[in-house]
Amino acid sequence: MRRRGTHTGAPSPQAVADAFDQARLTQARRLAAMTKKDLAERVGVTPAAIGQYETGMTHPRPELIPRLADVLDVPSAFFLSGRPHGKLDGSTAHFRSLRSTRVHQRAKAVAFVEQVWELTHALEKRVQLPPVDLPGFSGGEVHSGVELPRDPAAAARALRAHWRLGYGPIGHLVRHMEARGIVVVLPPPDEDATTVDAFSTSHLPRPIVVLTANRFDDIHRYRFTAAHELGHLVLHGDTAAGDHQQEREADAFAAEFLTPRDSITPELPRRLDLRRLAELRHTWGVSVDSLVYRCREVGLLSDSSAGRAYQRLRTLRDQPGFAGEPITGYPGEHPVLLRQAFDLAAAETGLTMPELAAQLAWHLSRVRALLGVKDHRPRLTLVP
Repeated sequence: MRRRGTHTGAPSPQAVADAFDQARLTQARRLAAMTKKDLAERVGVTPAAIGQYETGMTHPRPELIPRLADVLDVPSAFFLSGRPHGKLDGSTAHFRSLRSTRVHQRAKAVAFVEQVWELTHALEKRVQLPPVDLPGFSGGEVHSGVELPRDPAAAARALRAHWRLGYGPIGHLVRHMEARGIVVVLPPPDEDATTVDAFSTSHLPRPIVVLTANRFDDIHRYRFTAAHELGHLVLHGDTAAGDHQQEREADAFAAEFLTPRDSITPELPRRLDLRRLAELRHTWGVSVDSLVYRCREVGLLSDSSAGRAYQRLRTLRDQPGFAGEPITGYPGEHPVLLRQAFDLAAAETGLTMPELAAQLAWHLSRVRALLGVKDHRPRLTLVP
């Protein structure tokens, strides 16, 4: 049993059964990465019964409510209707590695983003978050009349100009995104959503980007991925996700956004020089692989020379200047928007985490995890 206890004044099983929200059962099941058959076996009903609960044809009996809550690791109140629910269609989320992302992983990732929005919405009731300033996002709160070009590179240059980022290297990319009202999150280390490389959506009231650190713990890949997802938000907000052409366009956007062609070209070596590219990696915050690709794009390297460069790079992966650098060494690339919003709400309105957890009908540990707050209590271990 994993029962974590209930909040004081928790609703009775009968009350939950009477006001049961079928969409919450689907969300909780996806967050737990369970199929209907898995859940049915754990709670002692048929898969057809779970299907009927999730379509609203029937409600679970009161005696099943505590069992569902225990198996899915949510408070019983989680299933009550009436709370804002950021329902998201999985087809509207752009996944960085679509082909290697399984259906159940996508479903869990989408449910995770729904919870991120719900947390954001709860905090936004108490704190004014930065307004969304993102041309191409229909829900943007800053209307400057700017319309970005459809060409990826041109759109990247236009967004740089709109955000007044100049023409040089961009420090703290994630912080720039958050300052423009984009919610960026890193899933907790034990979250299965981290098996997904990265994904984003612009189909909620705020654009949300989910990045991952533990799959490829390399700051340069991480920054390129953040720029890639930013490209999806500005280029593909009104189109269905899953098109490989969209992935190529997002890559082109990211390359131009991080290393504008007119700015980077004069700094690139006229012939292959991996040492020089390693220096530029630190200046511009992009990988040597990306810079080799840039050299080929601007005509400084032939396809065959670029191929040989990639082969040499594979032998240098563990060498200083070429090895990946952990994201932990770059605090400016760590999302802080939601955590700082909570801290401000706590200071100005007296909001506590238990109150926030009760409002969301989550376990306190879930709120802590999504805010990135560690539980510093000593852990007691019992030997059976």
